[in-house]
Amino acid sequence: MPIPLQIRVQSAATQLLYALPRPVRRLIAGKPVRIDGQELALDAQLLLRLQQLSGTSLVNGDAVSSRAALDGSRHLVSGPVIEPVGTRELAIPAAGADLPATLYTPLGLPEPSGLLVFYHGGGFVVGSRKSHDNTARFLARHAGVRVLSIEYRLAPEHVFPAAADDAVAAFDYAHAKAAELGADPERIAVGGDSAGGNLAAVTALVTTRRGGPAPAFQLLFYPTTDSTLRRRSRELFGDGFFLTDEHMTWFVDHYAPEGSVDRSDIRISPLLAEDLTGLPPAYIATAGFDPLRDEGEAYAQRLKDAGVRTALSRQEDLIHGYANFLGVGRRFREATAEAAGALRVGLSVPAGIDPADITK
Repeated sequence: MPIPLQIRVQSAATQLLYALPRPVRRLIAGKPVRIDGQELALDAQLLLRLQQLSGTSLVNGDAVSSRAALDGSRHLVSGPVIEPVGTRELAIPAAGADLPATLYTPLGLPEPSGLLVFYHGGGFVVGSRKSHDNTARFLARHAGVRVLSIEYRLAPEHVFPAAADDAVAAFDYAHAKAAELGADPERIAVGGDSAGGNLAAVTALVTTRRGGPAPAFQLLFYPTTDSTLRRRSRELFGDGFFLTDEHMTWFVDHYAPEGSVDRSDIRISPLLAEDLTGLPPAYIATAGFDPLRDEGEAYAQRLKDAGVRTALSRQEDLIHGYANFLGVGRRFREATAEAAGALRVGLSVPAGIDPADITK
């Protein structure tokens, strides 16, 4: 589908803005923002300023309108389509209905390779394979793996546990069909951002507890891990930093309606699981100016305490959603490239190597 003229003009204007000399960009963005001993990156502050000036928001009215707005706005920040990456459309059998999926394969990648089963973010309500297309391409290229991006069912049309069930079904499909996907069944990771990070963590937990097969690695970008408790980062960064406190309430009310869903269920709040031993190694990235920061870091600590090899990387100068902002500035790509490196190593390290070394 052609990109609307208005979006193309706005995208060109955004690129020009980021190409301005740093002092000019600083003037437009405003004085440096410092909270909790952290300073917001200029790239992130400028993006927030543009969001403020344009009046755009992650949530725009109802679920359908919010999805359409996100799919349109991705062209402003995701950058040119990353090539050369081949794509193949698939349908994954699941309990509710077949799940559309896209398999991304970097040009020249031999078989069998590592594979990432990727779940997009969006609060379980918005987001799609399209909104995360360049993120999937970036990870495939820079990690040297195949990426299977999943279109799981969204709320409010499909409330919990639909997304969690779909996530597990997608991993099971990838493992069972590894040869057809060009993948090594022993080198399949799960990953995602925000709500997708939650689904990846839940998939690792559920598949491990049932006795396998289970993922070889977890790649979790700023995951939501506990829907029962408000942590300090939500109070500090709940307004003005892309993902807001109001958005978080809106998302969880759609996915896990209060009174009809137990939000302490570990398939919603994996942080509350009593036993996390035996889970696959994990790379967990958090953003310093993110309401979800503290629960992501609490999950990383729980994994470490359980003896799970875990690398925690706080990108202290960034905001929620940075893995989708690959087309503006440099800082977002730098942080996402570190995660891609972690994935590359995580699917190739011998047993006994600590993935925490990845970030050193």
